[in-house]
Amino acid sequence: MMQLPFSGQIHDRCTRKGKHQLILWKVETNREKVQVATKFGVKFEGVKAVVRGDPGYVRACCEASLKRLDIDQIDLYYQHRIDITVPIEVTMGELKKLVEEGKIKYVGLSEACGSTIRRAHAVHPITAVQIEWSLWTRDVEEDIIPTCRELGIGIVPYSPLGRGFFSLGPKITENFSEPT
Repeated sequence: MMQLPFSGQIHDRCTRKGKHQLILWKVETNREKVQVATKFGVKFEGVKAVVRGDPGYVRACCEASLKRLDIDQIDLYYQHRIDITVPIEVTMGELKKLVEEGKIKYVGLSEACGSTIRRAHAVHPITAVQIEWSLWTRDVEEDIIPTCRELGIGIVPYSPLGRGFFSLGPKITENFSEPT
């Protein structure tokens, strides 16, 4: 495991009550050995989370991330949730421009269905799709996994241990309430 030298600057902003959480550090050296992945697509308005994929928001989030991280390029930029009010082709068009401008290297999607992945990939290649995939969430194997495999897209599973069930074992029942 490589130990990286950090500047010691850590910024922490909370996602609750409309603020954006960001825990980051400024890598002073070895940037070429560090892969930076980040997401955009959820904006907090008061206590309500709003999914956004419009081009202006996509670009503004990218510019803000580049500035906060103090880097010239994001290696993998995910759309955190799909905005169903904006055609995925429009969102991908803006992401493609950001790739062409050198601001992002690769594009990823989170929580997208197979048809959305196909439509997005037709505009610009998708590198990775992040989905919940575990022994309890096998429904992704019907459409999303085959689509990603067919298109050569990497799969980044989250909660592979059943949201803590398999890692906590019997201790998980300690959080259950008694039946009333």
